[in-house]
Amino acid sequence: MATLHSAPRFTQIDGLKEEISAAIGDALVEAHEEHGELLFHVRRDSVERVLRTLRDEHEYQQLMEIAGVDYPDRAERFEVVYMLLSVTRNSRIMVKCCASEDTPVPTVTTVWPNAGWLEREVFDMFGVLFDGNTDLRRILTDYGFEGHPFRKDFPLTGYVELRYSEDEKRVVYEPVKLAQDLRQFDFMSPWEGADYVLPGDEKAATPPVNEPKTTENPKQTGAGAKTDAKAADKVSAGSPAEEDGGKDAPSPEPTEDRPARAKRAGKASGTAKATEPKKKAPAKKAAPAKKKAPAKRKPAAKKKDAE
Repeated sequence: MATLHSAPRFTQIDGLKEEISAAIGDALVEAHEEHGELLFHVRRDSVERVLRTLRDEHEYQQLMEIAGVDYPDRAERFEVVYMLLSVTRNSRIMVKCCASEDTPVPTVTTVWPNAGWLEREVFDMFGVLFDGNTDLRRILTDYGFEGHPFRKDFPLTGYVELRYSEDEKRVVYEPVKLAQDLRQFDFMSPWEGADYVLPGDEKAATPPVNEPKTTENPKQTGAGAKTDAKAADKVSAGSPAEEDGGKDAPSPEPTEDRPARAKRAGKASGTAKATEPKKKAPAKKAAPAKKKAPAKRKPAAKKKDAE
């Protein structure tokens, strides 16, 4: 049965494992096949020579990635994995070496210039040192970052936190202060479970109740003759509605049994004529306003001659 895989297919070259193992020589520690790819474990001090041989003599032209792996239980806890691609042979292989916190790995920037960026990432995330890298700086974390986030013993919350200070008008770094009470972390698998009792699980060991709780006499439930008699009493007894209405008040006669009413005398208001809108009388034209005659001026009084 064919196995479907999302990764692209590469040619499985017959005898490739023996060919490369012979080329590596004494620097080879172990060679095996895993997940359809060949993996060669070499000595740390020979990694630069081995990769140069694979590029020049076996046509592995491209360095695709440099990855780091952390095994805290080992003496040399880190593994540096080089992933190589041969375009002409359509083949991929992986070469890896071990390192510790204080044992640097020879740089391969002399073989592939793009290894400088990849080595900086492994240094930033794991703390692996690369001897010969002239620009070994952090590349993903912030300036002044402490620790290496991809190490297994690195806390999930980190060591410091940053915030903007209104007093100092700049970003300041402070130690992490956890507000929650549960600040213990373990490295156990979440599928196996913790070896201590989690909050809320202390009730899980309590056995379930086998015998249901029952009442031995009617007094415990409130049942009995007195309770039944009290339940028969009307809640609305003595209310104003009960007193006004009375128990023997006659009910009104149904409307179907009443005699028909006499026809109303006079004109009906539901005829078509009554529903038609009333016509408005045409408005009369206003008479033109008469012009007023100009007022006659009175002759001015003659002044008497001064005597």
